[in-house]
Amino acid sequence: MTDFEAQLRAVSLRVTRPRLAVLTALHDHPHVDTETVIALVRAEHPTVSHQTIYDVLRALTDTGLVRRIQPAGATARYESRVGDNHHHVVCRTCGAIADVDCAVGHTPCLTASDDHGFVIDQAEVVYWGTCPDCAATTRTSH
Repeated sequence: MTDFEAQLRAVSLRVTRPRLAVLTALHDHPHVDTETVIALVRAEHPTVSHQTIYDVLRALTDTGLVRRIQPAGATARYESRVGDNHHHVVCRTCGAIADVDCAVGHTPCLTASDDHGFVIDQAEVVYWGTCPDCAATTRTSH
């Protein structure tokens, strides 16, 4: 049994070829949008419908096996890295996204100035900037 099969069974989802294909695509290509997931899955399994992939993404997100992120002004993206409180850095130029581990030790991101009575268990931080490739292109074009 693969890790993906065990993950599906652990959240009471049947192991199906489309679910395994979506998990594989997201593991191999983190931070991709729905259309990219469809293209990746259909490259290996051409008979899987768009609707099936949408349904799989919803089921995987609902059960916590996949995380949906949507930085401001960007298309929703999906990733299979779940279970930790990591953040993201987004390139303002090309939209590339990379993971940023949460601060270790004292976690200032979980200490709100006013929690309004909420019990906070996760913080979502998005860093914005320019990726190395876009920064290099900008430097060489001037």
